[in-house]
Order: sequence, then C-alpha cells, then structure tokens
Amino acid sequence: MTKVHTLFWDNGGVILTNGWDRDSRQKAVEKFHLDWVDFEDRHELMLNAFECGTANLDEYLQRTIFYRPRDFKPEDFKKFMFDQSQLLGDGLEFLAALAKPRRYMMAALNNESLEINDYRIKKFNLRDYFEAFFSSCYLGVRKPDRGIYSLALKITQREPAECVLIDDRGLNLECAHEMGMNTIQFKSVAQLRSELAAMGVTE
Repeated sequence: MTKVHTLFWDNGGVILTNGWDRDSRQKAVEKFHLDWVDFEDRHELMLNAFECGTANLDEYLQRTIFYRPRDFKPEDFKKFMFDQSQLLGDGLEFLAALAKPRRYMMAALNNESLEINDYRIKKFNLRDYFEAFFSSCYLGVRKPDRGIYSLALKITQREPAECVLIDDRGLNLECAHEMGMNTIQFKSVAQLRSELAAMGVTE
C-alpha cells in the first residue's frame, strides 16, 4: 500500500459549519422576511459564479437580495452571512493535532465564495493548520468536478494514492475515488481518526 502523506480537507461539515448552505439561507429568509422561492431561485442561478470567484459578494447580493429596495442594509446581511460560520464539534482540534508534527501535508479543498472563504481562514486561523487552500473561488472550478481534484494533485505534485480526501458529502468523494485518491466520508471525529489510522495516518 502506498504511504499516505497528503490530506485534503473539506471545511464545511467537517471542521466548521457550512458557510452558506440551505439551513443558513432559510434562517436568512426568516430573519429578513424574504420570499424563499424567489431567493432560492436567484441563489441557484448565481451559485456557480459566486463559488467559482467570477461574482463577488456584492454582485451576489445585488442579484439575490438587493435587486429591489429593502428595509435593511447590505452590511446587515453580510454580517449575518459571516456569523453562520462556527466551529463544528472538535474537528478543528483534531485537525490541529494532526498538523502540529508536520508529518503530513495538510490542505483545504472546498467549495466556497471568496469573501466567506477568506473570512473563515482568518477567523479560525486556518493558516496555522493548512499549507495550501484549494478553494473553488481561487481555482474557478467546484467539487464534484474532477478538475478541482486534478488541479490540487498537479499543484502539489502528488500521486492520487498518496492522498486522502476528507469530505462529508459522498458525491464530492466519488470522482476523487475514481481518480485513485483515498477517500473518507466524515461522520464523526472518532470515525475519522479510526479510518485515518487504518491508512497509517496518526496524531
């Protein structure tokens, strides 16, 4: 078995809550008294551009929320969006323990819009744990498109069998697995620790 020495981590759903998922959007609808069907339709139309970095946060909000007058300001909505990012269990603590000895290359591989991604990196000091950030907003391609995995492998100069992708969504893991990467669908830290240990990856 090829030795694993590179770990690619999804952020939302593994170490942090999701940055701007359906639950967060539903909370926004309730708080700001939005029309769910209209908002969700506009969100879906803007999602690819938003997460691939071709539409910034102001453009996203203009198209999804502020295309008509509102009784709240963009700054209020942005704060709400950023506030949705929270620690998820003890995932970050486990990540920190694995990163500390510097035995493995640790990198983020996630779908995220530019402003939310940058906020999360700074807010949770993710540069202390990750050596690289393969985010959709930087690479212009989103999981599960095989292009994002291919770019991560090319940039790190790793063979697929040397890598593990950790993600909470099965669909995001399928293409990586087909390309030869080891994959773990995250359910809990205990389960993740056990499956990594079986691959020879320990704290």
